[in-house]
Amino acid sequence: MTRDSLITLDSVWRGAHVATMKGGQYSIIENAAIGVRGGRIVWIGKAHDLPAYQTQHEHDLGGGWITPGLIDCHTHLVFGGNRAGEFEQRLNGVSYQDIAKQGGGIASSVRATREASEAELVASALRRLKSLMADGVTTVEIKSGYGLSLDSELKMLRVAGKLGDEWPVTIKRTCLAAHAMPPEFDDKDAYIDYLCEKVLPKVAQLGMADAVDAFCEGIAFSTEQVARYFRTAESLGLPVKIHAEQLSSLGGTAMASSFKALSADHIEFIEESDVKAMAESGTVAVLLPGAFFTLKETQRPPIALLRQYGVPMAIATDANPGTSPALSLRLMMNMACTLFALTPEEALAGATIHAAKALGMADSHGSLEIGKVADFVCWQVDSPGELSYWLGGDLVKTRVYEGKQSDGKNSQGSNRLGKNSQGEPA
Repeated sequence: MTRDSLITLDSVWRGAHVATMKGGQYSIIENAAIGVRGGRIVWIGKAHDLPAYQTQHEHDLGGGWITPGLIDCHTHLVFGGNRAGEFEQRLNGVSYQDIAKQGGGIASSVRATREASEAELVASALRRLKSLMADGVTTVEIKSGYGLSLDSELKMLRVAGKLGDEWPVTIKRTCLAAHAMPPEFDDKDAYIDYLCEKVLPKVAQLGMADAVDAFCEGIAFSTEQVARYFRTAESLGLPVKIHAEQLSSLGGTAMASSFKALSADHIEFIEESDVKAMAESGTVAVLLPGAFFTLKETQRPPIALLRQYGVPMAIATDANPGTSPALSLRLMMNMACTLFALTPEEALAGATIHAAKALGMADSHGSLEIGKVADFVCWQVDSPGELSYWLGGDLVKTRVYEGKQSDGKNSQGSNRLGKNSQGEPA
């Protein structure tokens, strides 16, 4: 065989089984090998079928299971301060309303975020991001929404961008300016006007968001107000997502589906008509068991209906200071199984291929297939179902980001291959 007939690879990874998650199923390859070039998968299959090749780096993983890198498709990772004190107050019998009267709740997060410098926000968000990366996450969506003014929203989005520039993780940025009412506004329609006329155009002009989100709820914004906000986003070429049907059924999910929303998140109170609309529009259901657990909710998402209509179900941490202080996507996978009755296979699909679709990334991320980005994790487990079984623990054996090994503890530096980085409210 001539040198020219060899497959040229940057790296080969072998010595483990693979759950590719192609099609949302384990799609197992035993005793597998993965060939990587230019940060993408160029060959995957059984190791004994790997053609002759030449490579710069050969890796024997020594057992375990490989899955796609986990994708946390709904977080509020950037914020000032925290609300651990309020958590303790509530457990001591102080109502949320009383805490809000004292200046607590989301108002305290807005105040702390506005007062914090970009450097302070980077430092605090990085601690949380490192926890996610250490638990096998390679892609994270980060929302704004604790600024609620043009300057503060842009500050949050810049911080999210810096995290993606400097660390081995893909960051998708979402503008959630329609999260709550800022203190300087007392009219919701006037605030939506401000977002449509000032905030969204500037965010789009600067290329600082990959999507736009809104909280559609009685304590936040109406279906009509969010639709107006979404029409502006649509005119600016920005896809939309929605926090909807978390506390009541207002029709936000169906409305968002009419905009072909990437995802509808929380959705505990959706009805069959909402599910049908999601199925027709290709909108992903993002389940957030951390908030359900923290708020001691009892209304579960209608999992059987979502299955019946074939709506993809993603899982995310909803990491935020108020209602889901969660820093482990694997724990959320377990909660999705124990609280919402997903299977471990559905949970892993929810944190990989379906999460990728919820971010508009399914063509490049979320499963291990030829042509996709080489983000994957080798786990110290005997079966992929264990990822939803264990409550915590260090299960990551090897984390690979864009084809290169990275434990996520150090900034990207030479590891980086190069990429463009562009009820109670949380």
